[in-house]
Amino acid sequence: MSTGSTVEITVHEQACRGCEMCVDICPTKVFTFDEEKRLCTVGHAEDCIACLSCAFICPSGAITHANYHQVKNFYRDLEFSKRMGKFL
Repeated sequence: MSTGSTVEITVHEQACRGCEMCVDICPTKVFTFDEEKRLCTVGHAEDCIACLSCAFICPSGAITHANYHQVKNFYRDLEFSKRMGKFL
């Protein structure tokens, strides 16, 4: 991701179930919950670090990202996480 660029995050309203899992997992609190619509929304896209945890955990696949540099997410690799556990 180049300096000054913002990750583009889209929550597809037709797919969102309002489970709030993205709100709970986001380390930088990018998402908010719209009580009226009962849907998750992007409240602070500028804070996104592109960890993609929200898209990974979303049960309906309602979240997509654009304009980011993809890196291997080692923390999602359970075998790798077990081996690295002794260092944490």
